[in-house]
Amino acid sequence: MKDYLYLHLRDLPYFRALLRGVESTYYQNIDLPAPIYDVGCGDGHFASLTFDQKIDVGLDPWHGPIHEAKLYSTYHGLVEADGAQAPFPNNYFACAVSNSVLEHIPHIEAVLTETARVLQKGAPFYFCVPNHRHLTELSLTRFLGKGYTAWFRRISRLHHADAPDVWEARLGHAGFKLERWWHYFSPSALHVLEWGHYFGVPSLVAHAVTGKWIISRSHWNLWLTERFVRKYASPDPVEDGTYTFYIARKG
Repeated sequence: MKDYLYLHLRDLPYFRALLRGVESTYYQNIDLPAPIYDVGCGDGHFASLTFDQKIDVGLDPWHGPIHEAKLYSTYHGLVEADGAQAPFPNNYFACAVSNSVLEHIPHIEAVLTETARVLQKGAPFYFCVPNHRHLTELSLTRFLGKGYTAWFRRISRLHHADAPDVWEARLGHAGFKLERWWHYFSPSALHVLEWGHYFGVPSLVAHAVTGKWIISRSHWNLWLTERFVRKYASPDPVEDGTYTFYIARKG
């Protein structure tokens, strides 16, 4: 298996690379029948590192990121549209993925219903999101209280941080059956991600000036960062994990 952590570290701030490196591993041993639909493909970076096969369609409502996705040869087609108004026929796709996207969507029920509409009967839907522990396990919440939690939710654009039973109800209403889920990303890993928002300011400056998060992708520049985050990058499920990976299927 590829070293997904290192691949992401070459291009992203370390806290984002840590999470994405874990998530990339989950797609290596699951069935991805074509045509594949990527709901919320963003700039295409995650898919470009995660999938060896081409994705048939990537959809995203944001103009800038989806045009960045054109720089990769990951997608056969890219569509700038809202996931609640997907311009595809009924029962078109054989599979759908959505990686760390659904938590940002206020009108999540409409997006889930529309995703089910464009999927074939029995098609799998894979997605991952922060769960109900994500905000309560933040390291500074115990010192700064609910105000800090609300602020972190706002800067993360986090509309949904829910338990599996909440997602199961949403999925069922949209026409899916939840088959399997697991928690991952321990509270300790979450703390590394949390503090990365602050220690990652130099990467933000670099991106604003050069368009790149990492100026030098060389091993010598990344080895200390890699050594630090590697111990938090386990893909093994953990009972108190702060994110959850879901496998659902259209009924």
